[in-house]
Amino acid sequence: MPAPVSPAEPPGLDDFLCFTIYSTSHAFNRVYTPLLDALGLTYPQYLVLVALWAEDGQTVGGLGDKLFLESNTLTPLLKRLEALGHITRRRDPGDERQVRIGLTAQGRALRQRACDVPCRILEASGLSLESLRRLQGEIAALRERLRASSG
Repeated sequence: MPAPVSPAEPPGLDDFLCFTIYSTSHAFNRVYTPLLDALGLTYPQYLVLVALWAEDGQTVGGLGDKLFLESNTLTPLLKRLEALGHITRRRDPGDERQVRIGLTAQGRALRQRACDVPCRILEASGLSLESLRRLQGEIAALRERLRASSG
């Protein structure tokens, strides 16, 4: 949705909040890429690991919900992380329909190597931690309002 402009002039790219967020996402990727390349990870793989570092043993469905990813997108990411030796995928013995994702020792150890990534991103943003948290909250609230209006 573009910002209000004069009805006589059509909105430009910079008038669209969605474009600002989209282009900011690309800028984030440019900062993350060299940091994650050093770990041998892509950004989506990193997000999966961050979610597992917070709570190991999640189901594929639970991870997908947290990461806003469909299983057809998440499954190839998980297979690649498994091939790299960072995770295991196992059927839940209590419910064979569920696949549980567990960190390997290598996946847990990678957390230590990745611990400076958030600080480097905060530094690159030029924001204080307080400003970052406020902005993060505002964007998350916007995301939830948009999700509610589209569903």
